[in-house]
Amino acid sequence: MTRAMARGEEAAFREFYEAYFDRLRRYLIVVARGDEHAAREALQLALVRVARHVKPFASEAAFWGWLTVLARHALTDEARKQRRWFAFRERFARHTETASGSDDDGGAAEARLRELLAQGVAALPPEERELVAQKYFEGRSVRDLATARQTTEKAVESRLARLRAKLKAAVLARLKEKDAHDE
Repeated sequence: MTRAMARGEEAAFREFYEAYFDRLRRYLIVVARGDEHAAREALQLALVRVARHVKPFASEAAFWGWLTVLARHALTDEARKQRRWFAFRERFARHTETASGSDDDGGAAEARLRELLAQGVAALPPEERELVAQKYFEGRSVRDLATARQTTEKAVESRLARLRAKLKAAVLARLKEKDAHDE
């Protein structure tokens, strides 16, 4: 299977998915100490890395060992990303408080961040804006969204990840614009 995957054969990737997806997901949930969101994000990242870097393995045990290392690294990368996001929010709150002279414990910063996020969402194309609204404002599950769009959960999760990155970039760009304008 790994030889066929290394050659890029789609059937081998389907076989891999069927054989290892649930096993790898369960492994990540255990390693993530029950944090299903972190496990799901890490699984998505790990699967992308498998597709990019797969090589032939002599045994199933060696392949599974490689998969678990890849998955643990993906989980660590996700945790780092989350820490960077929270650190960014904290820096943003301090910056906004300093700029506004406010001591309301980050309320102004939170309001500004929400405003920038709303502007970013409003700038999205209608289909993307609808997906963001359904997932994050209406609280619909990825499974419901996938069913409604007649696609896979994985496709919806990937699209949401790209949209989050797009929104983050838009917020950061607006912050940089404001900083440049204020100087």
